[in-house]
Amino acid sequence: MAYRYVDRVEAGKVLGRFLKKRAFRGTPVVVALPRGGVPVGFEVAEAIGAPLDVLVVRKIGAPGHSELACGAVLLSGEVVWNERILKALDITKESLRTIVNDEIKEAKARESALRSPQTPAIPLRDVSVIIVDDGLATGATMKAAVCGVFAQKPKEVMVAIPVAPTSSCVELEMMGCTVICVQRVDEDTFSSVGQWYQDFPQISTAQCRQLLTRSRMKDEGAVQDERA
Repeated sequence: MAYRYVDRVEAGKVLGRFLKKRAFRGTPVVVALPRGGVPVGFEVAEAIGAPLDVLVVRKIGAPGHSELACGAVLLSGEVVWNERILKALDITKESLRTIVNDEIKEAKARESALRSPQTPAIPLRDVSVIIVDDGLATGATMKAAVCGVFAQKPKEVMVAIPVAPTSSCVELEMMGCTVICVQRVDEDTFSSVGQWYQDFPQISTAQCRQLLTRSRMKDEGAVQDERA
């Protein structure tokens, strides 16, 4: 096994150092995937001086294998399927319709819980979007996020992750985005994202909401300092 991060904060700081070396085509905006991606995204946003936002994407678990993503769904109802998993488990998309509808409802509920009047969604048109998570497994959730972001017509889309299988990174690059991955590992050695962290606790909605608010307050303070 390669390096194990102490926690998501350390992973975010490491990823932030990688991104500080990058040039962006437009104004950078960090978009984190709740919930595990938010602590990582907060550190990345701090490192590159960018605003932080969240994008709710819900995994569609395979029947009998809930941790295995056979697809993912956005708030809009758009679904990105993992055709390889569907075929391997002989699952039809129609058989998952009820699960998809339930996940859309859950995505809307989580979006509402994460935001406050002080943290509205940031428009992504004509900016450089950096989508952050704490790692990738099958990549189904991230693929859905990439599709959702591309639909908003940004100048560029970058995916930034601390660790992922090489195959998942390549699949994302084939979608037209730039992938910044600190550790690309062989798929055979990758069983879960948590194995690459010493401390990998569940992140609550309240923690995500707090980090999003903290980031926005710092952005507002910086703008006021510039105007003073």
